[in-house]
Amino acid sequence: MAEKHSHLNGAYYGPSILPPTQTYHRPLFLCFLLEFIGTIVVIVGVAILDFWLIFSPNRVNFYVTNASLTQFDFTTNTNTNSLNYNLALNINIGNPNKKIGIYYDNIEASVFFEDQRFGTEFLTPFYQGHKNTTILSPVFKGQQLVLLGTSELLVFNSEKSTGVYYIKVRLYLRIRFKLGKVKTWRIKPKIKCDLIVPLSSNGNSVAGTFQTIKCRIGF
Repeated sequence: MAEKHSHLNGAYYGPSILPPTQTYHRPLFLCFLLEFIGTIVVIVGVAILDFWLIFSPNRVNFYVTNASLTQFDFTTNTNTNSLNYNLALNINIGNPNKKIGIYYDNIEASVFFEDQRFGTEFLTPFYQGHKNTTILSPVFKGQQLVLLGTSELLVFNSEKSTGVYYIKVRLYLRIRFKLGKVKTWRIKPKIKCDLIVPLSSNGNSVAGTFQTIKCRIGF
């Protein structure tokens, strides 16, 4: 019997095997990097704009032009330590800029005596256009528990004898600037106004008249 010779030559005739697919991550990484850099540039740009708007020569001005204090009585006994008060203010906000508007999204006005808060009012939000002056007229009236120590009580009695009280006004704001179509994110300045207010009765004061006070801007 003749030998059967195998005709196989070692070749493989099955399905072809494709080389492994190479994945390219570089374009995706570059896109992410460019997007990240763009975001940083925008954030830095807006921050610089905020800084310039706040500290530019034409910064917004705050003045307390009038303060009427018709009641300021402190009662202390075994049951309560309360302050009865009636204080009305006129606060002028001047925006001298020619092209910059301001959104006042939140306005919290608080008044203090000897670092004790005795009244708070939330004022209506508004938009202030360029080259514009807005007048706010908060009124603080009521009775509030106030804890005055010995030294603070001495100060109160001293000021009561003169008919003039040192009262601090603080405006806690959340504002945005508008320059053309660009609006900045909200920033939170604090406006500090230190007042010397004479007590008046029936529209008259025996201790003089209130003098306009320019406020300071802090953060």
